[in-house]
Amino acid sequence: MTKQVSLDRRLQSLFPVALASLLVLGTTRLFLDTLKSNHSFVFQLYGRPRGQAERPAMIVSPEDRIDESCNVFEGNWVWNNESGPPHYTEESCPYLVKQVTCQKNGRPDSYYKNWRWQPNDCNLPRFDALKLLQILRGKRLMFVGDSVQRGQFESMVCMVQSILPQGKKSLQRVPPRKIFKIKEFDASIEYYWAPFIVESISDHATKHTVLKRLVKLDSIAKHGKHWEGVDILVFESYVWWMHKPTINATYGSPNDVQEYNVTTAYKLALQTWAAWLESSINPERQKVFFMSMSPTHLWSWEWRPGSDENCYNESYPIQGSYWGTGSNTKIMDIIDDTSQDLKVKVTFLNITQLSEYRKDAHTSIYGERKGKLLTKEQRSDPKNFADCIHWCLPGVPDTWNEILYAHLLKGHENFL
Repeated sequence: MTKQVSLDRRLQSLFPVALASLLVLGTTRLFLDTLKSNHSFVFQLYGRPRGQAERPAMIVSPEDRIDESCNVFEGNWVWNNESGPPHYTEESCPYLVKQVTCQKNGRPDSYYKNWRWQPNDCNLPRFDALKLLQILRGKRLMFVGDSVQRGQFESMVCMVQSILPQGKKSLQRVPPRKIFKIKEFDASIEYYWAPFIVESISDHATKHTVLKRLVKLDSIAKHGKHWEGVDILVFESYVWWMHKPTINATYGSPNDVQEYNVTTAYKLALQTWAAWLESSINPERQKVFFMSMSPTHLWSWEWRPGSDENCYNESYPIQGSYWGTGSNTKIMDIIDDTSQDLKVKVTFLNITQLSEYRKDAHTSIYGERKGKLLTKEQRSDPKNFADCIHWCLPGVPDTWNEILYAHLLKGHENFL
């Protein structure tokens, strides 16, 4: 009898331990099952199995959304003494080409890095690389255009790459593309060389010249096959059109080369591009942006009457009202009119005016020509060799990307 009572007591003492063990095992199983689910915070924040498409668990606060009534393209450049240094440096970003690393190439001043664009009636949301990557999770962002657009691509890569660990990011060159892959987010930021958007004899990524231009105004298929399915497309095309007021092109017959007025040719090219968008873009899951023209600063007499120089040795933005003769408003009207007639939404990012003020931010004599840095003799002749088209990085294209980022935040839908 005594032995039976003792056994019962032992069993009773073991019961709480067994129950606790079962609860621990059950809780652990529930936790692991939750981790495996698509709604797990861990998977939403750090990733999920490749091939599983799921909307990102990233909440955009009202403060991060630009108001519909605010025009972010109207404002002023203010000295950046509060928001800290640029998003990156030439030394911290290994993906910059020599053409844009002005200080590394010998530019003595760094003032051009320290100006911040301030819209008149609102603030741009502060750029957050992690938020952008969460928006891009499982997506492709592609910049399409010429070497100015390549600068914007490099700027965006540099703005996000610093938060990514080594081994989780890579840059591939697959002409005419550059592809920056972000492994942890199953995402990519890409660049595609297409200086006229439509096809031309200048479509080779490295072997091309603006002096010999022949554009196929009604042909886009060779480019378009690389754009199909891209989640966010950012187009730009201007400088290559403006070398002369006329351009050789074909339309209809590939053998019938004619000389076109540039604005007429540009309109026909954009119609071809618009037709491709209508037939190839799924507006439910793809976004399309078009950057307005990037201005040049080739003639100093436009902002300093009586002078006969260019952007060389300029250290400060233009103050007051200014619009350079190199920016063709008819081209802007063509882009706007073409976009308005589309069923597919195209967001026009009008960065021309804000960039017009930045005569100080071009690569000038501190860039490349034909793939090589300027010689000492060439640098001593800035009137003939200064590049007043491309931009130093860090620099103005970072602001273009801050504006693009603001629009991506604005268009992001919160899912709980």
